[in-house]
Amino acid sequence: MKLVVTTFLTMDGVMQAPGGPQEDTSGGFRHGGWLAPHFDETLGEVMTARMGQADAFLLGRRTYEIFAAHWPGVDNADDPIADSLNRLPKHVASRTLDRVEWQGAELISGEVPQAVAELKKRPGRELQVHGSADLVHTLAAHDLVDAYQLLVFPVLLGSGKRLFAEGLEPTAFALTEARTSSTGVTVQVYERTGRPEYGLVGS
Repeated sequence: MKLVVTTFLTMDGVMQAPGGPQEDTSGGFRHGGWLAPHFDETLGEVMTARMGQADAFLLGRRTYEIFAAHWPGVDNADDPIADSLNRLPKHVASRTLDRVEWQGAELISGEVPQAVAELKKRPGRELQVHGSADLVHTLAAHDLVDAYQLLVFPVLLGSGKRLFAEGLEPTAFALTEARTSSTGVTVQVYERTGRPEYGLVGS
């Protein structure tokens, strides 16, 4: 399976607590819910289409708890996103949980990078990560991400957990999809192509 990270981002790369004020207040973050005024029909279509490509999900502990508190109560017949999340396998990376109760969910055992590398060898289309900032940092640091779907919102916050940390391996990507919503959100899908090439402008 290809590992695809989908995340909501501000213009300055913050991915923390897009959905609500209490979603993630770690580090004293006070700007939760910044995506709400900008979410429109186009973004709903984008997320539905991406979820439709999943054969499994990989979630960090906080994202798992947020999802598990909401999606099992949504009728699959009325919501294709709920259908994907409730029906498909969900692999949860956590150092603190000792069990998970959402149907189809299981805790990752052992070291996360090695376990995820093994999950990627399984047949299927996409192993999808949604949110899960700390987990994404671990995956990127171990060169495990094949593609990013970035939904960039016209907001700048100046603080919060960011998508990319310092010290990552240089990586080149190709832009394979791009569209813009009615509220000015840009949706970009970048597929990994290898290492960057370098040159001199104008030569």
